Amino acid sequence: MRTSLNADQVESRLARLSAVDEDMARRYPGAGAARQPVHTCYVPAGAVDSGTLRQWADTALGTFDEHLPEPASLTFLLGLDGPVADAVHPRVRQKLAGAAVEDLRIDFEDGYGAPGDEAEDADAERTAGVVAGWLRDGQQPATFGLRVKSFDDAELRARSVRTLDVFLTSLLQRWGSLPSGFVLTFPKVVDVAQVEVFVELLELFEQQLGLAAGSLRFEIQVETTQSIVDGSGRFALPRFIAAGAGRVSGLHFGTYDYTASCGLTATHQHLAHGSCDFARHAMQVAAAGTGIFLSDGSTNVLPVGEQRDHGWRNHYDLVRRSLAHGFYQGWDLHPAQLVSRYAAVFAAFRETAPAQAHRLAAYVGAGGGAVLDEPATARAMASAFVRALDGGAIDAAEAQAMTTIDEPGLRALARL
Repeated sequence: MRTSLNADQVESRLARLSAVDEDMARRYPGAGAARQPVHTCYVPAGAVDSGTLRQWADTALGTFDEHLPEPASLTFLLGLDGPVADAVHPRVRQKLAGAAVEDLRIDFEDGYGAPGDEAEDADAERTAGVVAGWLRDGQQPATFGLRVKSFDDAELRARSVRTLDVFLTSLLQRWGSLPSGFVLTFPKVVDVAQVEVFVELLELFEQQLGLAAGSLRFEIQVETTQSIVDGSGRFALPRFIAAGAGRVSGLHFGTYDYTASCGLTATHQHLAHGSCDFARHAMQVAAAGTGIFLSDGSTNVLPVGEQRDHGWRNHYDLVRRSLAHGFYQGWDLHPAQLVSRYAAVFAAFRETAPAQAHRLAAYVGAGGGAVLDEPATARAMASAFVRALDGGAIDAAEAQAMTTIDEPGLRALARL
């Protein structure tokens, strides 16, 4: 068959794209096998002790049992359909009675304040001992770590590094190695140089403490407008991620600092504001394909006292909204928020599971379907089932009965 172009001419031009392929593979490796928690509990360092995890779980379960004793309670409070409430209620209770806290940050920043060097040194050493105790007893959350002080205040930078130094040194002395699931949160980033310096300091820690290179990983908190667009008008987050040199594990949104930096008054500082939607979408664009987890922010409307039901409904609605925006993790400030967190996560999955299961079955050729799904959509649907399996919204047998795909098959499809 005759062609118009010389094969060597075509090959020489296409060869130039090899560098693009290599760069794309390096920058956008896709989702890994690590499990993303559905939330992060935020606890000021001064309040963290050996009983913190149990206290959060017991408070959440006690509140659930007292005020939402049966599935119909979820229908009345949150508007769940009967069958969904019937499926969600026992699963929420089981979750609260088991591994209620999936992720926890010992906070040395805004929630902690500046009590003075002597007190902060003592808390850093003490909380390292608390974590070592959790590890010895097998009680630690799947992921946990510190939120250090930000680098945006010149007077606090050295204090931030010292707190991390005291904590890491004490933890390694007590435990002997860096525990799996350990992560740092780096708040209020306003310039790529802050990320670069933080990475250099983490490298020094690894060298001095005998840790593997790259083992200290961190999340960047998106809490400032400069985290989205820098002073030169450039999109900042991709540069932050690149400066992280493979250490960035997540981008976490900060509701109140961000909305305040946009000039919003307290009345309008909430997760459903359009300014937050803009920031979230910027985070999604920056992190897409990188394997970096996204986490939404918190709400300070707590489900306590006379405002309990209002607080639960508000939190439930915000979590559902976050899920609809593709944010599968968020920050919780109070144990009672675990109730509405898991109710929202489980209900959102259960409501969509039958339709997604039918489409997955059709995709793998196990049944007919009226929707012709692309591989990327099938991957997203399989990912939803994997998250549900990991979190407790469904078990492997039910997932296979619905989709015709066993658990290893769902996990493999989710990572394609």
